[in-house]
Amino acid sequence: MKANGEEVSVADGTKLSDWLISQGYVLEKTAVLLNGVVVPRAKIPETVISNTDCLEIVSFVGGG
Repeated sequence: MKANGEEVSVADGTKLSDWLISQGYVLEKTAVLLNGVVVPRAKIPETVISNTDCLEIVSFVGGG
């Protein structure tokens, strides 16, 4: 799988939410494109990813 342009490996049946959390993302502050399509935040926990997928991940950070 590609995640933000980097090759990574995922196990079959991996849930997107589990993978994001394992990579240190905060789900409430993360937007995901899966194969060029926005994944609605409510669908992230039920979305399954595979090694043939392409993810683009944006994490929002506050500051001032």
